[in-house]
Amino acid sequence: QQQGPPVAQAAASPRGPFGAAPPAAMGGYRGPPPPQGSFGAGPPPPGPFSAAPPPQGPFGMAPPAQGPFGAAPPPSQGPFGATTPPSQGPIGAAPPPQGPFSATPTQGPFGATRPPQGPFGAVPSSQGPFGTAPPPFRPPPSALLQPQSPTGNTMPSPTYVRPPPVQSQPQPVQGYYPGGPNPQFPPSRPSFQQPMQNMPPPSMGPPSSYSNQPAYPTTGPPMGTLQTLVEDFQSLSVSSAPGSLDPGVDVNGLPRPLYGDEEPAKVLEAFPLNCHPRYFRLTTHTIPASQSLVSRWHLPLGAVVHPLAEAPDGEEVPVVNFGSAGVIRCRRCRTYINPYATFADAGRKWRCNLCTLLNDVPGEYFCALDASGRRFDADQRPELSKGTVEFVAPTEYMVRPPMPPSYFFLIDVSVSAVRSGLLEVVAKTIKSCLDDLLGFPRTQIGFLTFDSTLHFHNFKSSLSQPQMMVVADLDDVFLPLPDDLLVNLVDSRHVVESFLDNLPNMFQDNVNVESALGPALKAAFMVMGQIGGKLLVFQSTLPSLGIGRLRLRGDDVRAYGTDKEHILRIPEDPFYKQMAAEFTKNQIAVDIFSLSDKYCDIASLGSLAKYTGGQVYHYPSFQATTHGEKLKHELSRDLTRETAWESVMRIRCGKGVRFTTYHGHFMLRSTDLLALPAVDSDKAFAMQLSLEETLMTTQTVYFQVALLYTSSSGERRIRVHTAAAPVVTDLGEMYRQADTGAIVSVLARIG
Repeated sequence: QQQGPPVAQAAASPRGPFGAAPPAAMGGYRGPPPPQGSFGAGPPPPGPFSAAPPPQGPFGMAPPAQGPFGAAPPPSQGPFGATTPPSQGPIGAAPPPQGPFSATPTQGPFGATRPPQGPFGAVPSSQGPFGTAPPPFRPPPSALLQPQSPTGNTMPSPTYVRPPPVQSQPQPVQGYYPGGPNPQFPPSRPSFQQPMQNMPPPSMGPPSSYSNQPAYPTTGPPMGTLQTLVEDFQSLSVSSAPGSLDPGVDVNGLPRPLYGDEEPAKVLEAFPLNCHPRYFRLTTHTIPASQSLVSRWHLPLGAVVHPLAEAPDGEEVPVVNFGSAGVIRCRRCRTYINPYATFADAGRKWRCNLCTLLNDVPGEYFCALDASGRRFDADQRPELSKGTVEFVAPTEYMVRPPMPPSYFFLIDVSVSAVRSGLLEVVAKTIKSCLDDLLGFPRTQIGFLTFDSTLHFHNFKSSLSQPQMMVVADLDDVFLPLPDDLLVNLVDSRHVVESFLDNLPNMFQDNVNVESALGPALKAAFMVMGQIGGKLLVFQSTLPSLGIGRLRLRGDDVRAYGTDKEHILRIPEDPFYKQMAAEFTKNQIAVDIFSLSDKYCDIASLGSLAKYTGGQVYHYPSFQATTHGEKLKHELSRDLTRETAWESVMRIRCGKGVRFTTYHGHFMLRSTDLLALPAVDSDKAFAMQLSLEETLMTTQTVYFQVALLYTSSSGERRIRVHTAAAPVVTDLGEMYRQADTGAIVSVLARIG
């Protein structure tokens, strides 16, 4: 049996489906040649059956001999030419006559004879889709931007085409009928029709049944679609990017601070004997066990103390009076008795929880212990069952008899204060608060007004109207009266009210633009020096006369944004800090109300409040119509809130830790003693904590805050807050117990 001749005849036949096409069949219409611009001429993009080289540029054109209607290369150069070796060409050595490529006309669609209806069959040149007929109607420009396939489909851009997966055995074509038209081959459309963008290429026929003949894929390469790009992007990985997480890490398991009110509840559950967190809060309610753990913490380690905070709803701070036994304290560290102290020797001794020293129990305080070592009366004694308690201080805790609460008002009456409406707002607010001032009926009150001179006011109870005395000597200030400048409010109530009613009208015609604040402060110190109390300063004009006068240095715009800008935030005159030290020594707290419409040098004036436990209220460009309600509210709060007078505060820590830095408004008398002439329920203090040991040896650290003060009722008391915190070795636990509010408070004060 000779199989060579039929195969050769089939391969050489110009009418076969893969034979040499007529001259115009390989090119297809590709539009007019582009102009000779910056993109040089080059060969056209290759068609699926063209042997032309790939294009050299995006708008390249073929050589003249290979134009859109040029003759195709001879069959020997085409991909399916007759000279292709049998082992390499797609139509190699033919199989037996029964194969789909047999020369017998009736054996398959690719026989030697011409299929009368095949899409690639040989038809007259004037009728086939690749015939040499005159050029058809030119398609729209959008169709010329992409190369066209012989079937009229737009060829996909080679940049986005993904090669098809390798298939060892292609799937057979369904619905194929030998000898008839193949439904997989769409009929060729005239070139003047709008090309279909997503039409699949024709099938290449059924698979070969011979192992020595390569199989032909049944579908062409996939089109570049949006789905392909989506899959490509989804396959990208960013696991190696900085800050990325290992896919196996559960982000919900990472340590993080607790939220909002969840934190106090957690702390109170772990240590129910602790004081309420509104009195004492650590930045993290755990203590690191080593210095290395502190270095990894990267947040401030400290506490925020609010000694006179308002008690939680429904609670009151219990008051304990030990009587003749005296206040029970540790002999060595002076810690007050608290719920964490333990008793031994059948109740005759108690062990300090801060320094572990055994102390004797006074006979008046003795009580037997139960089987667990707890006193039988522990629940009946607040100091042994509550974290916050107040002790009545005996006489040895007093330097002098308790002084009555005193309020002295220093009011600027210069022209700016009159025009802004300051005097009217201040006078009405003070009058409305007279009934609510602390210490009734012992409250003391006094007033001093100033501009370029000092105006003293006599409030003697026998007078129907106050008397004003003017002192113009600013270099040598003196008091025109020894008494009746600071009077009892109950006795002189009608005189004080008369003064407040007349104050706005008293200076309504004043045109004085000067301010003698420094001499006025010295005069106020003379009036209050023997009693102490609270001094409220209302300043509307930059001090310009006498001692303590300040320069208008803030108007120099050239200093802003330069190295000299920080100088504006440093006190210019040491007078105010020196006066603050004198005020503190005499138990006088200063509150500053700065209501200037120009530069007022808060950096210098603020020293008065910073070192006396006072507060600064700033109202830039004050106008009564705009800021009146705010001033009224803040002044009323200042006059009526709970206040502790003649106070000192100390914080004690357990072994291994100590407080190193304190932040707030106070005067530091010693390394850990804070002098507070007046402290109220709105004042809080921040402090930073450090470890004294490289490695902590205890499991729990205790803290105790003690505030010794005189109440508004004239009673000397000691308010004690006690708290405990566990020592941990896990950084994650430190973050889980972090208190975000305390952290922000400490950070704000450090900055």
